[in-house]
Amino acid sequence: MKKLAVFALTALFSASALAGADHYVRKEGGLTQHLKVSKIKGETKVMVDVDYEPVAAGEGQPCSEDFAGEAKVVSENELVLKKQAQGEAHYCQLTVHLGGDEAKIDASADCAAYFSGQNCHFGSDGKALTKIK
Repeated sequence: MKKLAVFALTALFSASALAGADHYVRKEGGLTQHLKVSKIKGETKVMVDVDYEPVAAGEGQPCSEDFAGEAKVVSENELVLKKQAQGEAHYCQLTVHLGGDEAKIDASADCAAYFSGQNCHFGSDGKALTKIK
């Protein structure tokens, strides 16, 4: 039993040593965007979550959305994540541009229409998310 526990702990620490994750955040008014880029055993996974809480009356409804999956590595500084809307012929494509301690996210038009809505949008509107160290 002790050997099994030691083996399980060793495997856990080995896996976490091989896995690296970078986190980026942008907060503007009631909008908070979080980007996580992780590389595990040659796979690159991207997760974007967005939370919106209206600051003043009349600014829309609060929302919280996420978008995650395995990304295609286009170049060292560009990742693309694409998903199809369930039961639809529409796709949401997120293009992540990494640059030093910043990241920018471009979202296709179908992302707002079929995945996130207007207030909780995945794209960063040309503004940078800052890397958390």
